Amino acid sequence: MRKLLPSARRASGSGAAPPPARTGRQGHNLFEAAAVYVAACAEDDQERLEEAATWVSPGQLAFGINELACRALLTLARERNQTPETVARSLLGVRAR
Repeated sequence: MRKLLPSARRASGSGAAPPPARTGRQGHNLFEAAAVYVAACAEDDQERLEEAATWVSPGQLAFGINELACRALLTLARERNQTPETVARSLLGVRAR
């Protein structure tokens, strides 16, 4: 059994090589995909952007990007001692109300 189950191999401490890294959709979570996607967009790296878009479903990617935007906005707002809305409007070049 230990030879067949990856978790048993890790627990056995036999020094066996870890299982090979997974490729494709199963190897990445939505937050990793979102981070790579947004960073690639910021760096204008179309190849990496397209690759990250294949790691998860479009809905998962959208959720991850939204979560990243919210967290980044909250961090910037705290650093600037401003409201998240003020920072968001400033970043997007939208006038304050």
